[in-house]
Amino acid sequence: MVGVVSLEEALNRAEQAGLDLVEISPGADPPVCKVQDYGKLKYQDQKKKSEARKKQKTIDVKEIKMRPNIDIHDYDVKMRAVHKFIGEGNKVKVTIRFRGREMAHQELGMKLLRRVREETEAEAKVEHDPTMEGRQMIMVLAPAK
Repeated sequence: MVGVVSLEEALNRAEQAGLDLVEISPGADPPVCKVQDYGKLKYQDQKKKSEARKKQKTIDVKEIKMRPNIDIHDYDVKMRAVHKFIGEGNKVKVTIRFRGREMAHQELGMKLLRRVREETEAEAKVEHDPTMEGRQMIMVLAPAK
């Protein structure tokens, strides 16, 4: 902490120390500068940014595919996966695929999605209500926080 000095004196001090004169706060009156190694400062900033990127959590959308006439055990296996994905903080896209004459019984798919919603309502909220897209009925669940 030297106080207010002229630009020439600050540059001389930096040169004598073998370091750089780095402007810390240009908006202040007078501007705040430090005598330090600029390369080292840039390296430390880069390390901080990469650490922040590592700690950041990305939310993935996991997809679970079912058929309208799914068996009980198969349904339980799929629901275990849904609970695991939601527990990890990911969104889950539940897809019911209709084939052939199953298109005539879309109420079975809606009933199945209602059952999924009821079983997961404690830990997830419905982000996208069930809708038909071609031969598929889709619903998206997101973790409730």
